[in-house]
Amino acid sequence: MGLFDTKNTEDPGAAQAVEESGVTAKTANALVGKLMDIGIDGLGPLDSVDKVVAEALKDKKGDPEKAINTIVRSHIKMSAVGGFVTGFGGIFTLVVSLPANIVEFYVLATRMVGSIAQIRGYDLKQPEVRAAVMLTLVGADSQDLLAKAGVAGSGRLAQVALQRLPKAAVMVINKGVGFRLATKMGARSLSRFTRAVPVVGGAIGAGLDAFLMNRIGDQAREEFPLREVAQLDA
Repeated sequence: MGLFDTKNTEDPGAAQAVEESGVTAKTANALVGKLMDIGIDGLGPLDSVDKVVAEALKDKKGDPEKAINTIVRSHIKMSAVGGFVTGFGGIFTLVVSLPANIVEFYVLATRMVGSIAQIRGYDLKQPEVRAAVMLTLVGADSQDLLAKAGVAGSGRLAQVALQRLPKAAVMVINKGVGFRLATKMGARSLSRFTRAVPVVGGAIGAGLDAFLMNRIGDQAREEFPLREVAQLDA
């Protein structure tokens, strides 16, 4: 089995059983580690958050909000292209390209959220900030994961980023995020039946990925206000 292989875990009992077996825990930790390493620090042709932020700020003459808008728009476009490439070939290329598309989407999402956080004053070298970035990817599930890690957090995820959490709590959060993302990836794989029609499948893939990336961008803007504002709210 590959890193991103996952079984259908819609049944909570089945999901718990798989998690307790240790297989999902290893996969979850590896998934989050790769997303942070590649999405935040960059790899090969994929620019790091530092470079993306620097170029956006330069292009917008130092205006942080305009830079954020530019970054979000560019990542929506990139995710749409990725989704279209995956769906266009139809069922003959789907088995090969779908895992790459799923990885591509979440790597881009991680970089986009990390860029928003960095522009608004958060230090991505801090493990708590990285954990908050990853939590943004799971949306409404974030509060449940924080509760399981024993972290008080009923407000924005910026409050998590500003804390000094025990290493064990950060590990529990990242593992939980990885497990939720692996489950989401499995659910997205079900769309292969819709994408199996060439061209039509490509259009659906592009539209879905763009919609999801835009939603994550909106979530990140909300979760990471200016650091100074977040500190006042703490």
